[in-house]
Amino acid sequence: MGPMMRAEEESPPPWLIPLLRANYFVPCSIHADSNKSECNMFCLDCTSSSFCSYCLTNHKNHRVLQIRRSSYHNVVRVNEIQKYIDISCVQTYIINSARIVFLNERPQPRIGKGVTNTCEICCRSLLDSFRFCSLGCKLGGMKRGNQSLTFSLKGKHGREYQAGEDSDEATTPTKIRKTCAFNRLMNGLSISTAKSDYFSGDQWSSSSGDESGFNLSPGTPPIYNHRNSSRRKGVPHRAPF
Repeated sequence: MGPMMRAEEESPPPWLIPLLRANYFVPCSIHADSNKSECNMFCLDCTSSSFCSYCLTNHKNHRVLQIRRSSYHNVVRVNEIQKYIDISCVQTYIINSARIVFLNERPQPRIGKGVTNTCEICCRSLLDSFRFCSLGCKLGGMKRGNQSLTFSLKGKHGREYQAGEDSDEATTPTKIRKTCAFNRLMNGLSISTAKSDYFSGDQWSSSSGDESGFNLSPGTPPIYNHRNSSRRKGVPHRAPF
C-alpha cells in the first residue's frame, strides 16, 4: 500500500469536522416562529450547518444525523454514526436505553482516585479498553500522527461494529441479566411442574390455589373418625372363680 493510499485511508471524512463544530439546539433562522424549531439535524452531504426538523424537506435522500444532548453535551446514537465511520477506541455510553457517543471532548479537571486510564486528549477517566472519550478526541489523536487510528470502515477488514462489544458495568443493560435470570427461573418451574404431574398419585400431591410455586412434599394421609365407625362386639367371657 502506497503512502498516498495510506494517507487517504487515515484522513477523516470531509463532513466530520463541520459536524463537530456546528452549533446545535439554537433556534432555526427560517422556522423560528414554529414549535420545536431547534437545530438538531446535520446533513453529511451538504455539510453546511445544523437545521431543524422542518428543514428536512430540503435534504431528501441525504444522509442526515440527529444530534441529541446529554448533560449539556452533544451526542449521537451509535447505530446511526457507525454506518459512516469507524468509532473504535471511543468509549460509548447507554442513555435512555440507547447507546451513544459524545461528539466533542469533555475535560475532567480532577481525576478520581484509582483511575488507571484516561483520554489521551482531554484526560477524562475511561475504561481500560478505550483511548478517547469522544469523536473529537479521536480526531485529535489522528492529528498527532497516530497511524493506528482511522475513521474509515475499510480499516475494520469487513467486520461490522457491534454496539455492545465495548461495554462496561456502568453501561451494560440490566435487562439482559434480568432476562437470563427469569429464563432460569422459568426453566426450574417447568421441571418442577413435570415432576409434580408425574408423581400425582398417592405418594405425591401438588399444591392447589398457589400459582407462585409447586409443593412436592408427601401428601397428608386421610383422617378417619373412629367414633362413627361401626365395630361388632365379641362374645363376653366371665372371669373364672
